[in-house]
Amino acid sequence: MAITQKKLPIALTIAGSDSGGGAGIQADLKTFAALGVHGTSAIACLTAQNPKQVLAIEPCSPQMLRQQIEAVFAELKPAAVKTGMLFSAENISLVAKFFKLSTLNSPSVPLIIDPLMISTSGACLLEPNAVKKLKAQLLPLATLITPNLAEAEILSDEKISSVEDMRGAARKIHAQFGGAVLVKGGHLENTRTATDIFFDGKTELLLSAPFVTGVRTHGTGCTYSASICAALALGHDLPRAVKIGKNFITAAISNTYKIGTHFALRNFS
Repeated sequence: MAITQKKLPIALTIAGSDSGGGAGIQADLKTFAALGVHGTSAIACLTAQNPKQVLAIEPCSPQMLRQQIEAVFAELKPAAVKTGMLFSAENISLVAKFFKLSTLNSPSVPLIIDPLMISTSGACLLEPNAVKKLKAQLLPLATLITPNLAEAEILSDEKISSVEDMRGAARKIHAQFGGAVLVKGGHLENTRTATDIFFDGKTELLLSAPFVTGVRTHGTGCTYSASICAALALGHDLPRAVKIGKNFITAAISNTYKIGTHFALRNFS
């Protein structure tokens, strides 16, 4: 009996490993699988963390990071790529150089960049000297940049305290780097909805969902960007992929479950 084998699209995450399993590479791979995409990974750094705090960060060597990415592209070329926590200036430069050369040598792969400067718990996830490299080398290559409010304030050099401020920040970041922007407003105060703003230079989307109260989430940014990456790998255009991502993260937050004394996103099927 002949077996019909289903061919899955491939997505790649270049990010940090979360020993608590709720964010980073672990969250990305669970999200890819839930959306029917084969997940590949390149680990940029190790973290010692749990849902409460980040205790330590150790970056992968640039040489090893490059070899991981090259190994994936050699036999499992992804249909979409996302970056998460890269941490060091050296690794940011390496990733930027790889994708700049890749774009010159072949049709470009959609690149989703989650800047990951500051974690939900407030931990700094990027070396101070790496911010300049991120802005100058990597963000101009992005198909989509997905900053949270704190990161959007850094990138736009503007204080954000309203949805209108988010709209302005999205436009300013787009003008500066050229790619589409999704400003995530989950931490916006004095509002009843979790509102995000997408802007690509032509299309603006206001994406809203009711706040889920009584839970403290971890890994939402990773899961959100991974779900957009998966949707792009499945062939959706960017505005549709962002809508799929918003629906996915809303469901993941709404269906959180307990692990020990903490909450975890249900970012798996």
